[in-house]
Amino acid sequence: MTLKDTAIIGVDVGTGSARAGIFDGTGKLLGSASHPIAMNRPRPDFVGQDSENIWQSVCKSVQDALIKSGVDGSKVSAIGFDATCSLVIRGANDQPLPVSPDGPANWDVIVWMDHRATREAEQCTATGSKVLEYIGGTMSPEMEIPKLMWLKRHNPTVWGKMTAAYDLADFLAFRATGDNARSCCTVTCKWTHLAHEDTPWNQEFLTKVGLDDFIEKVGIDGPAVAVGAPVGKLSANAARDLGLTPNCMVGAGLIDAHAGALGTLGAHLGGNLDQRFAMIAGTSTCHMALSAEPRFIKGVWGPYFGAVAPGLWLNEGGQSATGALLDHICALHPFARDLGRDAHRLAGEKLLPRMMEKADLAPRLHLLPDFHGNRSPLADPEALGVISGLTLDQSEDSFLDLYWATACAIAYGTRHIIDALNATGYDIRYIHLSGGHTASPVLVKLYADVTGCDVVMSECAEPVLLGAAMLAAAALVPDGGLEAASKSMAAPDTVKSPDSTAKADHDRRYAIFHKLHVHRQELDAMSHG
Repeated sequence: MTLKDTAIIGVDVGTGSARAGIFDGTGKLLGSASHPIAMNRPRPDFVGQDSENIWQSVCKSVQDALIKSGVDGSKVSAIGFDATCSLVIRGANDQPLPVSPDGPANWDVIVWMDHRATREAEQCTATGSKVLEYIGGTMSPEMEIPKLMWLKRHNPTVWGKMTAAYDLADFLAFRATGDNARSCCTVTCKWTHLAHEDTPWNQEFLTKVGLDDFIEKVGIDGPAVAVGAPVGKLSANAARDLGLTPNCMVGAGLIDAHAGALGTLGAHLGGNLDQRFAMIAGTSTCHMALSAEPRFIKGVWGPYFGAVAPGLWLNEGGQSATGALLDHICALHPFARDLGRDAHRLAGEKLLPRMMEKADLAPRLHLLPDFHGNRSPLADPEALGVISGLTLDQSEDSFLDLYWATACAIAYGTRHIIDALNATGYDIRYIHLSGGHTASPVLVKLYADVTGCDVVMSECAEPVLLGAAMLAAAALVPDGGLEAASKSMAAPDTVKSPDSTAKADHDRRYAIFHKLHVHRQELDAMSHG
């Protein structure tokens, strides 16, 4: 079928909310809505959610988006889901199982940012297994294997009852269709599935880390499904819940950041992607680079085969706290502590004019942004943040300087990742930016000035939702459908170019940024005596 005259839904499940967008076949957003998701933090480093609460939030957002768009649910031909890489645990008869000791049964999701499995991640890294070559050499506690190891060791009762475990995007596809299919994106990026090999699961590695029963307990019973391939049609129950019909097709899903990459890079599939870099930036930031051949980069996840589009390799960098770090800085500073979201608005209004006049607003104030570890390219989950150059000043100007220096540090972290990519064959010149950071003129300007790249932003207000909708559209034309759907639905771009006069100042600050890394390492070594 053609995409003309059809309605398509993209659903994005982030950390704090589910969002749904109704699109036509050209990629025009007709209406969108969101609904919050509950979260539970029973202990330090423990973060849980309720999969049924997530599903209800998805349904509510779809229903509200349909109302806002004026589209009748019977006219929707396909739906696609993206989600955070959170882990859903289910038992017999698809019953939720508690992921934290003594926790209520309904809290069956270990959220992506949960760091309870740091030791298990270190043990995975210590195996030296071949699978590590495809995740930058280091296992992250934000991946699923360490979390499953932790569950088996620390909650054996739940492990004994477990009959299935899903990445959240796959759970949503299962909840929608009843089909147990797993997306090539989720299992390749977060589960050590080697999609390019005839035997994709490395049983030797799984046995070494104590997961010899992995296949049985996780409930994987077939090959991974290509991104955008059809999983099946909505079940009668799911169609009723969503306000759609059982004729609605469901496409294999993506991790949320990967949907953002597809939504912003989709128009360029089939071309030379070495100069293009997708950055999905909100609470945290993911960095996506695609290539025709595999590239092995220390501290950068991948290369992942087929994780965003069939036939292409993905390298994925990340910063675990970016928007969350700015929130934290606002909460720490006495001037901004009680302003809430107004602190960000104030910073944007006051800082941008100053940045137009002078590149370095705080020459003696410098940060390392690793307040939640360093995901890339150092791959050190225990790395700590550093602030150098504080005074007793509690004024507005003091807050603005600290906010600006923090935003600089976030941008330097991105440059650090780009440098690692470029050292292996990439030639990044364009940052395709999506997510909440597009609303911050301070961050947009810094990303351009610090990296020397053009920052490209889709004119679609919801590029992550657009990526999810592209998945859905691809499921309607499965033969080569993803490239065709992505190009058909891609939105025009706006571009922010770097200010060359700021280069020298940011180069100097970036050199200090690297010195801080060295000094932190030295201090850590001395501290451990």
